[in-house]
Amino acid sequence: MAELESNSELLTLFKALADKNRLKIIGLLAQQSHNVEELASALSIGASTVSHHLSVLSKAGLVEGKVQGYYSVYSLQTRPLETTAKYLLHWDELKGLASDSAGEDVFERKIIATFVTPEGRIKAFPVQEKKVLVLIRYMLREFKPGIEYTEKQVNQMLAKFTKDTARVRRAFVDYKYMAREGGGGKYWRI
Repeated sequence: MAELESNSELLTLFKALADKNRLKIIGLLAQQSHNVEELASALSIGASTVSHHLSVLSKAGLVEGKVQGYYSVYSLQTRPLETTAKYLLHWDELKGLASDSAGEDVFERKIIATFVTPEGRIKAFPVQEKKVLVLIRYMLREFKPGIEYTEKQVNQMLAKFTKDTARVRRAFVDYKYMAREGGGGKYWRI
């Protein structure tokens, strides 16, 4: 999944969508491409107002204009909407909005974007311990506090992320993210 770089990108998109005329423009462009005059006529507003709205939508990446003859014809770009929808529907990303001012969240998202496939699998483990810990915490999200897991359950859950489940299990325990019963029969989050 494409990452949003910062809360400012999210704010720019939401500000662009926070106007009824801009939403109507998006609706019209979802049907087909239009020039400024066509949009002004359809919305019964001035061409300069439409141009302003298109400028705001363009800065948010929602529309793209191409010159055709004497006119610029605008079309809807759906990628920012799709990316934002995926971002907001991913619960951990949504919770992360509260603390994005700390550089750690940006760092963690970059590490995840670099080392995790769009399907959620770990491509490779980095050399730096700090980066490895980001991936360990990423996988730890699957495990709920207060629930005991058998080693088999832990392996099954980790298999979604990596083939090296033993390495991750050990890291969970070594870094005190999980505890385990004596011989490793049961695991739980700390």
